Amino acid sequence: MINLGVNIDHVATIRNARGENHPNPYTTAISAINSGADSITIHLREDRRHINDKDLKVISNNKKIPLNLEMAANINMLNIALKYKPNYVCLVPEKRQEITTEGGLNLNKNKKLVKSIIKKLKNLNIRTSLFINPSNKDIKIAKELGTDCIEIHTGKLANLVKKKKFFKKEFIKIRNCAKFANALNLKVHAGHGLDYKTTKMLTKIKEINEYNIGHFIIGESIEYGLRKVIKTFKKIIKK
Repeated sequence: MINLGVNIDHVATIRNARGENHPNPYTTAISAINSGADSITIHLREDRRHINDKDLKVISNNKKIPLNLEMAANINMLNIALKYKPNYVCLVPEKRQEITTEGGLNLNKNKKLVKSIIKKLKNLNIRTSLFINPSNKDIKIAKELGTDCIEIHTGKLANLVKKKKFFKKEFIKIRNCAKFANALNLKVHAGHGLDYKTTKMLTKIKEINEYNIGHFIIGESIEYGLRKVIKTFKKIIKK
C-alpha cells in the first residue's frame, strides 16, 4: 500500500497572517483524513512560525488522526514528542533563517544524539524517519542509527522539473537510493516540493511507499478544494 501524508503547516501560516484562529489546522486535519489522506504531517519549528504547541496538543489528542511530527533533532523537541506521543516522528534539519527546509540532515554531526533520540522514540512505539538527501552514504548511516524509515528530499528534482531543466540524473539518484534503502529493510518515503507531475514521475520507483506533500496540496486546495486535490493524489500514487 502506498500512503499519502498531508502536511498542513501552511494552513497555520494563513491563520497566523491575521493573528486569529481561522483557518483551523485541526479541522483541516480531520477534513484531510476524511478525504483519504493516510496521515497528517506538522512541523513544530523552534520559532513556531506556523504550527504551534496548541495545534500539536489538539491534533495529537485525536487518536483517529495518524500524526507525523517533523522536528529538529534536539533534546527540547524530543521532550515535546515524548509528551504528546505522535504516531510518527521525522527528524529534519532546521535553520531559523530558512523559508522552508533546505536539504537533508547532516548525519555526520551528532550521531550519538540522533541515535539516542531514535531509541527513546522507538521505546514508545513511535515510528521514526530521517529526512535525508538522496545519498547511499547517508542511508548507511541512517541504518546504523536504527531508524525505521528514511524520507528522501525531493526538492532538487522538483525544482529541476519546474524550471524545465535536465532532471534525469537526479531522478536516477533518487531511484538508486530508494532501491539501496529497501535492500537494507528501510521503509522509503519521499517529500519536498512535490506536485502532480513530479509525484507521478516518482511512482515509477516502486520502493517508495509514502509521499508527504504539503505546500502544493494546500495551495491547490484554495482553487479546487481539499477533497478533490487529495483524491487526485491518491489516484496518482495507486497507479
